[in-house]
Amino acid sequence: MTIIDEKFCFPHPSTADSNGVLAIGGDLHPERLLLAYQYGIFPWFNEGDPVIWWHPDPRFVIYPDEVKIAKSMRPYFNQEKYSITFDRSFIDVIDACQNISRKGQPGTWITEDIIDAYDYLHQMGYAHSVEVWADEELVGGLYGVSLGKVFFGESMFSKEKNTSKIALIALCRVLEEKGFQFIDCQIANAHLKSMGGRYISREEFMSCMRKNIFEETIRGSWVDIAQESSLKNMIKKW
Repeated sequence: MTIIDEKFCFPHPSTADSNGVLAIGGDLHPERLLLAYQYGIFPWFNEGDPVIWWHPDPRFVIYPDEVKIAKSMRPYFNQEKYSITFDRSFIDVIDACQNISRKGQPGTWITEDIIDAYDYLHQMGYAHSVEVWADEELVGGLYGVSLGKVFFGESMFSKEKNTSKIALIALCRVLEEKGFQFIDCQIANAHLKSMGGRYISREEFMSCMRKNIFEETIRGSWVDIAQESSLKNMIKKW
């Protein structure tokens, strides 16, 4: 395990320990974060602890064209009970992810420093949110970082049943249209497994990341990125 300082550098991902911990220290400066994501490295730590940088093996990902839509989800789309937007309320989404109650999780890893850092990446055009609305109430969503043709999912929330799933399905639909390789889910859970997530080796993951360096990033606001797709259209191909 490497201790890093103010320099914007990281050890090779293959040096991560068996738990996936690669390095400790440094800060959440946007240049450091963007360099980390370029190699699939992400921060995850508790309030009051130093920044811990992770690169787990195997890696848990969702390929946009493999996302699973259960039959029970189709009425949500067909009835168009909800509306979906991108980048309309980024800070509200990350605040909701921070404050939502999660079973078996007494606290949150989304600190005020995390919020400030990712809000800055959003202003730079690298971090994006998906919002699910019931009229004008934000009831579900997710946020993450986009570099090249990889979307790095950070967190998601639901205030009504299945609304985080709706956000993920909408994101997959748009990412597939834009030629993205996959969503990096970082850490597996039952919810993401049910949506089609699967493990790939670090070797396969890093091969994709090396190719991703040469891909153009869709930088800037994604407000208009899904304007042509209604809820019904988003599941037509499935």
